[in-house]
Amino acid sequence: MVKLLVNIIVFVIDVLYRDRPYPRFYVLETIARVPYFAYTSVLHFYETLGLWRKADWLKVHFAESWNEMNHLLIMEALGGGNYWGDRILAQTVGLIYYWIIALLYAVAPSQAYFFMEEVEKHAFHTYDSFLTENEAELKETTAPEVAIKYYRDGDLYMFDEFQTTRVPQSRRPQVDNLYDVFVNIRDDENEHVKTMAACQHPEAYQSLQSPHTAATQNQESDVEVVVLSEAEKETETGVEV
Repeated sequence: MVKLLVNIIVFVIDVLYRDRPYPRFYVLETIARVPYFAYTSVLHFYETLGLWRKADWLKVHFAESWNEMNHLLIMEALGGGNYWGDRILAQTVGLIYYWIIALLYAVAPSQAYFFMEEVEKHAFHTYDSFLTENEAELKETTAPEVAIKYYRDGDLYMFDEFQTTRVPQSRRPQVDNLYDVFVNIRDDENEHVKTMAACQHPEAYQSLQSPHTAATQNQESDVEVVVLSEAEKETETGVEV
């Protein structure tokens, strides 16, 4: 059921935005932020009831939403949200999507994480295909200032916090041109995939409580996470956005 819903969303966006990449990415990034809002809403509710341990992932999911927000700002800088119809579609779908994910997360959190894992996998492959098809043009285009600030010149604390399987400050991307920007966004989506996979483990609420002390713990304890390698990219047969 989860994969079916993901594939429906992917198919609709694919049909509507086949020849309009930046509006397509704008819609995707608007929608992609929503599950992390839903997660934090439910976790804040648990915290209000005094269920502190259930709220351990608040920082992780807030950092993930912050990452997706910066993706969205980049797409806006590229003109992806210029048309009012695209904004209305993205916001309407996002509003409906929020309540579906919030309810699912309250009832079956592992399924909500699995749902987002599938969404982020599709996002990874979408950006990867876009990079392959437009490499030359993207390398000749200047990176937006918002991307430079987020990935290089700004406060990188939030950038580090959503990557729960990495050692702190171990990833410092280049932002020399627009190609680098989309490589960074694609790689961000892979980090979301790994975090969503890790969150599905029963012991995750303890190991992800402090994400960066947990990074080495997860590696040492052989907790399985999804990493999209080059070989997997070539053999993956999932539906592209």
